[in-house]
Amino acid sequence: MRRLIVVPARLRSTRLKEKPLREILGKPLIRHVVENLKKTGYEVLLATDSERIAREVKDLCETLLTPPELPSGTDRVLWALRKTDAELIVNYQGDEPFAYKEDVDRIFRALEEGDGAVTLATPDPRAYERPEDVKVVLDSEGYALYFSRSPIPFFRKESNLYPLKHVGIYGFRRETLELFGKLGRSHLEEVEGLEQLRLLENGVKIRVLITRNFYHGVDTEEDIRIVEEVLKG
Repeated sequence: MRRLIVVPARLRSTRLKEKPLREILGKPLIRHVVENLKKTGYEVLLATDSERIAREVKDLCETLLTPPELPSGTDRVLWALRKTDAELIVNYQGDEPFAYKEDVDRIFRALEEGDGAVTLATPDPRAYERPEDVKVVLDSEGYALYFSRSPIPFFRKESNLYPLKHVGIYGFRRETLELFGKLGRSHLEEVEGLEQLRLLENGVKIRVLITRNFYHGVDTEEDIRIVEEVLKG
């Protein structure tokens, strides 16, 4: 089975202007993302609506220009997938500069073992009250029950697992990603603004793998400062 990491990136981000091109320690955010993904050893494809973004990484990976009107990153990945014969796909967000081979390996392994959709989460008490951080709760077998920007679960007593911050990195089998595209936007997806809820609302399970690695997506000026401090080491 061909494995492929697709990085969706669009120029007109809503919260941080031209986010993929914002400089972090002297280089664009999107270059940090692709450089770290290349270290995992997997094939990487950038799917973007901007030639400016594509130029920043064309020496590192294959790039594909996608229609600007695509509504979400996952739709952009799906559009790119139809240009390839990949069967197992990791959708790696273009604003997530940290990448770890062991986590990508685990995602692909879960897909090979039969899960249709897989994602990551990490224990992080700081995320509980931050609407910028998506939280996830799990069933007894490690599949997602729900994702929300609201603080979930409510703590009547302490937990040694929660809160779990969702890391917006997804693995899909090809048929699951194609189903995502056919379903259309769901009610909760629109209410919460979280595209993964489209699958849950339609009865598709999402496996959640717990990681202790550090992830921090870039959505705000504060996020840039946090990421720079970590990258400086």
